[in-house]
Amino acid sequence: MKDMPDQNVVWGAYLASKGYSRHLIPEECPLCFTLRDFCERYRSGKYLVATGSHVIAVEDGDYYDTWDSGDEIVLYYWRKEEEDERA
Repeated sequence: MKDMPDQNVVWGAYLASKGYSRHLIPEECPLCFTLRDFCERYRSGKYLVATGSHVIAVEDGDYYDTWDSGDEIVLYYWRKEEEDERA
């Protein structure tokens, strides 16, 4: 793609090729929907959650990061579609 691997377009294309789909956050509070809120709402599945400058792995309502990013504001997320969900 002739760009750095940390660019959204590059890692987004990679995720799409691996069965992830991109989604926007719910409309009710776009500037106050935190990663903790996201984990409460999405209790099952595999996600990569994007903030303004960071990406966090979420699986089954738990987030995995090198620091406590629970207060970060979520902009959008990628969801992994499981094989049995596609059938």
